[in-house]
Amino acid sequence: MAVSLTDNAKARVRQLVAQHDDRSWLRLRVTSGGCSGMMYEMDWVAAPNDGDKLFELDDVKVCVDKKSYLFLNGIELDFEDTLVRSGFVFHNPAAKRSCSCGESFTV
Repeated sequence: MAVSLTDNAKARVRQLVAQHDDRSWLRLRVTSGGCSGMMYEMDWVAAPNDGDKLFELDDVKVCVDKKSYLFLNGIELDFEDTLVRSGFVFHNPAAKRSCSCGESFTV
């Protein structure tokens, strides 16, 4: 399995990369915290770290550290832009439970 992005997520990442031209990699990671125990984090980096899992999805470059990959393997990142919500949405098959905001989870 791997990390995947929907077409909507790829389009939004492309828009954001244009604003961060010196940092063209999207870093996904998991940290402890949030109301469900673990939180998703996203950041822009110039280059991946040694040992990162690398994904090039069309022209979108994503890196994930090895520890976070244990929790993100198989994840699909989407982007929603509706009247009610605008932002990235994580669809994680490993998550047993998520909080209502979708930013934290339990495995």
